[in-house]
Amino acid sequence: QAHRLLPRLPPFPGARAPQLRRAAAMLRAARRAWRPELLGGTRPPRRLQQRAAASAGSTAAPLHVETPLLFSEPLSEMLGAEVHLKMDCFQRPGSFKIRGIGETVRQAVEAGARWVVSSSGGNAGLAAAYAARSLGVPCTVVLPTTTPTGVHGRLQRYGAEVLVHGGVWDEADARARQISQEQDGAYVHPFDQPSTWQGHATIVEELAQQLPRPPDAIVTCVGGGGLLMGILTGLEAVGWLDSTRVIASETAGAASMAKSLAAGELVTLPSINSVAKSLGALRVSSAIFERCRELGPERVRPFVTTDAAAVAACVQLCSDHRVLVEPACGAAVAAVTERCEALAGCSTVVVEVCGGAVVDFPTMTTWARDFGVLTGSAP
Repeated sequence: QAHRLLPRLPPFPGARAPQLRRAAAMLRAARRAWRPELLGGTRPPRRLQQRAAASAGSTAAPLHVETPLLFSEPLSEMLGAEVHLKMDCFQRPGSFKIRGIGETVRQAVEAGARWVVSSSGGNAGLAAAYAARSLGVPCTVVLPTTTPTGVHGRLQRYGAEVLVHGGVWDEADARARQISQEQDGAYVHPFDQPSTWQGHATIVEELAQQLPRPPDAIVTCVGGGGLLMGILTGLEAVGWLDSTRVIASETAGAASMAKSLAAGELVTLPSINSVAKSLGALRVSSAIFERCRELGPERVRPFVTTDAAAVAACVQLCSDHRVLVEPACGAAVAAVTERCEALAGCSTVVVEVCGGAVVDFPTMTTWARDFGVLTGSAP
């Protein structure tokens, strides 16, 4: 960039000074960032090194923020119980994912990783890119073709390289694994790593400080199972596992967990047929499936709702609490708006408002129109 400035210098010495100073600053920055050892072996592509942060942040501090717990009067009146909303939609990259993905990237960087590779339907990739930028390492994210185009721009603003491969997340993930193996990158799974579960467990650790007593139930959505595993890990850590039931919500077109538990074995969906693209894993992780079977239906209860009910719940949350969330999050809220049977008799319920960066007001309006949701009330 500095050299490209030189041929265009104005003819008068006084006019040349600002551009010369700018070119000199660029060259000084390039010299400071020069790391010749990266030219040998299999290292991040040079274009990614150029996008990485000039100086890495501390790896000691967590990358997520503590989120508020809000009492929802409308949902409480609807359910006949206290309903509290854990507002992870307020995390910096837009969803709960930064808790677990941030912890995984942090541990990878501490172990010496100089480049991270992840796959995503949107939110996990944004969390990985945000974490990588914060810690000063480059990042590549592989997206399926179904990912909204707006995600591409956000990932690039975080400095990530964006690749598109496959029609579903599973195919994109296979490509991410291949890239990490061939080019010696640190692979970051969107949901199936113990370090990620450890990060998500902080949700419950915060709840233990925000509530006077354990809730009767925590409602969460389920895609691949990382959030659910993190919540179960957190419940065990704070001593709530025997007193708090977890409701695992999915939409009918992405109900890999519910179908697996009903069949008594892992079920792989033929395709994802749901507006809740963030729930788009064809199969949940074997670890969360075995954990749910071990705990039994008294501790973990599946709940399946419709796309229409999930979108209606999103609209209601926007109307009642002025926040935008994805249908994956709406599936969790729908357990309350649909008066899920597993919540009968509960006096205190927490809904994990996982958020979702793949939503804006025009998109929400389109969902509401497509599913006939004309008001803020759930059907």
